[in-house]
Amino acid sequence: MIDKAREIALKVLYKVEKENAYSNIALDNELKNNMAKLNNKDIGLISQIVYGVTTWRLTLDTIIEKHSKIKLKKISPWILNILRMGIYQIIFLNKIPKFSAVDESVNLAKKYGHQKSAGFVNAILRKISLDDYKDLFKIENKKEKISKTQSMPIWIIEELLKNNTLDEVEKICENLNLKPELSVRVNTLKTTKEELIKKLQNKNIKCNNGDLEDFIILKDVKNIENMEEFKKGLFTIQDESAGLTAVILDPKEGQNVLDACSAPGGKTTYMAEIMKNHGKIDAWDIHEHRLKLIEENCKRLGITIVNTQINDATKVIDNSIKYDKILLDVPCLGIGVIKRKPDIKWQRKPEDVIEISKIQNQILENCAKKLKKGGELVYSTCSILKEENENIIEKFLVKNQDFEIIKITDSKLKYLKIMPNKFHDGFFICKMRKKF
Repeated sequence: MIDKAREIALKVLYKVEKENAYSNIALDNELKNNMAKLNNKDIGLISQIVYGVTTWRLTLDTIIEKHSKIKLKKISPWILNILRMGIYQIIFLNKIPKFSAVDESVNLAKKYGHQKSAGFVNAILRKISLDDYKDLFKIENKKEKISKTQSMPIWIIEELLKNNTLDEVEKICENLNLKPELSVRVNTLKTTKEELIKKLQNKNIKCNNGDLEDFIILKDVKNIENMEEFKKGLFTIQDESAGLTAVILDPKEGQNVLDACSAPGGKTTYMAEIMKNHGKIDAWDIHEHRLKLIEENCKRLGITIVNTQINDATKVIDNSIKYDKILLDVPCLGIGVIKRKPDIKWQRKPEDVIEISKIQNQILENCAKKLKKGGELVYSTCSILKEENENIIEKFLVKNQDFEIIKITDSKLKYLKIMPNKFHDGFFICKMRKKF
């Protein structure tokens, strides 16, 4: 008999690999379609396997190659993902007995392959042990060792090495494999931090203060978007690194603000809360369906000052409208948020760095024209590559000498670069002022 949870995980992994689906969206869809058949334990196992296999794919494939006489590209995608799932359970999920991981994988192989496939899966998985993973740490070439032990494509490692040492890159890659913390932002238009913590603790949810004033770190929460407090708009799910962009821009009550790359609206709504819902925020995106996400968020949170507009921030738009503050959280490769979106590692390519940096440069050049004299602009990405960050700013300042960098902290650093760690996503933030 096929284990339902593992079969659903397999279907999600197949869609991620063969249909380029996003793991979080594919997972949510499968869970919704099967909710009546699943309990919390099943949901937990499905999520663990999907994110675990997606995170560790390169490492798992390296171990398969060690034991398989058949090349990876010759193995059916269904069987390959069954092998990945089995190895992930054996090596990374200690609570699952090896015999169970092997037997359930063989059952899946019988349904999604044939008798020989099942024998192949059985033969490989019976050879697998933790030593297969430990042996990868003996690789002498440091870049190759980091790639195979931390499941990171070599090209990303080489990009990170442009601005970091090998040891620093290894630590970054380790941190990008950590399970992310769940942080929420208190909606100060509707409640206080103390009141929200009390409500959550009454539901036996563990709460810790975040580093930022309006943030709380939650532990062991399931189905958070179904909670009454979420539906009533008392909080928003947001990483503190992302929230920091709005804090640093520091929009004031009554100001005219532009969020040029705004969907799905986490930073937009935080700025509105900081402004006490007084003033105006124009929120742009190129897709109407994504603007609807902002509108839904604003409605839930009780925000009325956000005006959504379909606009392409790379193109020149009426420059007669000037803004006091502009937030440019530009599209990026997302290297800093890989622990939340592990598919990024397999969907991005080296050539994407050149293409995305062109778009980032166009957005900054175009939107900077819409800033008032004395106005302030924040450029940010959830990437940690120099080409998407420092290089963009330096190129812009050479061409636009009417702009200057505002130091964010008391340090002498021109930029705030947050490296991914246990508590925060990787982020880059630069604040500038238009002098004249």
